[in-house]
Amino acid sequence: MSQSRLRRAAVAFAALPLLALGAGQALAAPAPTPTPASAPAAVSKVTAIEDEVARTLAASLADPALRERLRAATATLADGAELARRDAGLPGSAARGLADATARADRGIAAAKGLGADLGPLLRVQLADPSMRAALDAGTAPLVATAGTDEHARTVRAYDTAGRARGLDAGTLPTRPVYLVDIDTAKALTAGIALLQRELAAQGIAPAAASDAAQAAAGWWGTKLTSVQVNDDEEPWFKGAAEMFSLVSGFGLDGKVRVDSVAMPYLQYDGTVYYPNQILVNWSNYKYNLADVVLMEDDGDTNYLALAQAVAAVLLTIADQGAYIPLVNAVLAALPTSWWTDDPDYVESWYTLARTSSGRLNGARGNGWMTVEPYWVSQL
Repeated sequence: MSQSRLRRAAVAFAALPLLALGAGQALAAPAPTPTPASAPAAVSKVTAIEDEVARTLAASLADPALRERLRAATATLADGAELARRDAGLPGSAARGLADATARADRGIAAAKGLGADLGPLLRVQLADPSMRAALDAGTAPLVATAGTDEHARTVRAYDTAGRARGLDAGTLPTRPVYLVDIDTAKALTAGIALLQRELAAQGIAPAAASDAAQAAAGWWGTKLTSVQVNDDEEPWFKGAAEMFSLVSGFGLDGKVRVDSVAMPYLQYDGTVYYPNQILVNWSNYKYNLADVVLMEDDGDTNYLALAQAVAAVLLTIADQGAYIPLVNAVLAALPTSWWTDDPDYVESWYTLARTSSGRLNGARGNGWMTVEPYWVSQL
């Protein structure tokens, strides 16, 4: 079954921090915030933390009462949110122990993604597919796995209630219930985009005040994204919904390379057309009538700090020569090598988007398309 069919069928019955779910098993303390040079290690750290949380949660589910509490919590979002509270009915010390361990895991993931340690809960758990609900309700003991980032994996490691690892076929939906431990990528994306823009500005890319003098009293021209689709890649059942963002690049009014990050949290499923009516480009920020767009995906392991620093290091070497220069290749050249191996964090790109561009624009990779139109944003 294709990922798009599974994703449209699957409802995230619960997305909750892993608090008050077990007997307080300890998790390893998070590593310090990585530098760009250690970005590949940071990626593996995210996977390792999620895997340890999955093992811990699976062992906790040996308790029948706890298993029932999680089953009920994943039935609706509201129930899941209720279970996440420390006063969810478990002994105080056990709830506090797992809450503290989960908080350490959250901080470790935030550090690996280059985000602040005060971001708050990032981990969540949900049933892998609604078809597993009947077996779960009938009392079948569940497995716990992670929504891994390797889309080409042949097997998925899951844990049973005895803490033993089991291999699941990545290409076949299991008949036994499986809970997936995943990152709240919507929350991480929001924080990551903010960090990305701050870091780029600090490096001299996309200066915050560059467009002030250009803002006409009556308003400014923008490019509105009216619809967009990314092709179906037949991804496996254990992949959660994607969280995407775009890097729009060109030359600013000061003649320096400029990059604007645009969050696209609605763009989650392959093979689905979205109609965001979103402003993609504010042309008052740009010197020339052309810009480029690179579409990226946060599969859970994206390190926004490393991304910003890598992109800035490459783009700062490009000087305005009095004419538009395509910047897509420079942005792609800045991506860490690991992003070209296991998971397609680079999704699609569009060259030479103009202020007057309209209609359907196919991506350079042939992996997606978007329709755009000029849009006048008037001041009140």
